[in-house]
Amino acid sequence: MNSILYIVVPCYKEQEVLPETARRLKDKMNCLIESGKISPESRVLFVNDGSTDQTWPIIRKLHKEDSLFSGVDLSRNRGHQNALLAGLMTAKERADMVISMDADLQDDIGAVDEMIDKFYAGCDIVYGVRSSREQDTFFKKFTAESFYRAMSFLGADTVFNHADYRLMSKRTLEGLAQFKEVNLFLRGIVPMIGYQTGVVEYERGERFAGESKYPLKKMLAFAAEGITSLSTKPLQCITALGFLIFAISILMLIHFIVQWFAGNTVAGWASVICSVWAIGSLILLSLGVIGEYIGKIYLETKDRPRFIIREILDDKNSEGRV
Repeated sequence: MNSILYIVVPCYKEQEVLPETARRLKDKMNCLIESGKISPESRVLFVNDGSTDQTWPIIRKLHKEDSLFSGVDLSRNRGHQNALLAGLMTAKERADMVISMDADLQDDIGAVDEMIDKFYAGCDIVYGVRSSREQDTFFKKFTAESFYRAMSFLGADTVFNHADYRLMSKRTLEGLAQFKEVNLFLRGIVPMIGYQTGVVEYERGERFAGESKYPLKKMLAFAAEGITSLSTKPLQCITALGFLIFAISILMLIHFIVQWFAGNTVAGWASVICSVWAIGSLILLSLGVIGEYIGKIYLETKDRPRFIIREILDDKNSEGRV
């Protein structure tokens, strides 16, 4: 019997692009079913992340017209990573393999075939990786690649140029369910699960319609979330910086003592003021980094739900809290 595939698509204010996304995914799923690659029980699962536009009514309409489409409606906006996790955990009980992708049609749907082939070849996780960034502006390319290099330097195990376009097997999703942290960064968590992995390269296209939900401010916040969720190296860097400043202060102390014995006066209030401001700034920066980690510990200890599902549109309806 062919494996059941669920394609999980997080949606936040995607009313402009959703009808076209549904059309293209339906064509792809029908082709896969007709070719015998996947089971007729396979579905496209849209996750509404508290949208305030017509996103959920459109998903309801799609489900009513065609059982190929399923839906999950979150009780409120919880962010892309939590919405994606809600879809993955819902699909885990229904599918043998799950592919996650964005609703904006920038991820190449044609890569799904190769992902499924690698799944049948024994891969539990198949990463969709961009083959190039030639279409990106210099600023976007530089910042994105710098982020991946920074993550690698800080010890976070991520896949270079991979976002959240990936295939995961049922047992991989069961492994993911054991990660209980509230501060989610799935690009770093998924590689921790293990199992055999594969890579499929694809060309990322332009957004079909609507506006990006990740402006620069959100991208920077997302990067900070990823770094502090996966690595403690920033704290180690603070310690190293403290030792470095201490060593410099010892050298400066020796220098001033030598100058005093030589009969030279130490002139220059400017150097003193600059030193005070520099050290004060480093102290505040260090406190900020430490505070970020303490804040995450605070949120983890509360054990609040990462998402609450209001409604599920599927053959087997249920509601959940995770």
